[in-house]
Amino acid sequence: MVLNVKDVEASTKFYTEILGFDISRQTEMGTFLTCGKIHHDLALFKAPVDALPVTAGQLGLNHFAVQVADIADLKEVYDTLQDKGVTLDHNTDHGMTSSVYFMDPDGNRIEFFCNNQDDPSEGLALMGDMNRRNTELVFS
Repeated sequence: MVLNVKDVEASTKFYTEILGFDISRQTEMGTFLTCGKIHHDLALFKAPVDALPVTAGQLGLNHFAVQVADIADLKEVYDTLQDKGVTLDHNTDHGMTSSVYFMDPDGNRIEFFCNNQDDPSEGLALMGDMNRRNTELVFS
């Protein structure tokens, strides 16, 4: 994924210091970030000075999702976000996944999630269950 950002330095700091991405390369165009396994998972490019701000509910990106291993890792993300003063959007138990939603410095919504089942076929079946309802995810 490549995001146009207002301030490459501020966004790089957010994605590295708060979310744990590593810098794989910085250029005049922007910053390339990795989770450590491939050349880059995310790139941040400087938007034009007169670029319109991200506006919730408009055309474009609704959110992007990053998977973590399990609920313990998701709780660690949640705690880190709170400790670093990141504004949280909401937490949801979708049944097949548990999710924490928050915003980056430009207002792009990000979801960190974990699967709630070991068997992907169970999650797929739950996704199609018309009786499934999302509930608030509360960390104790």
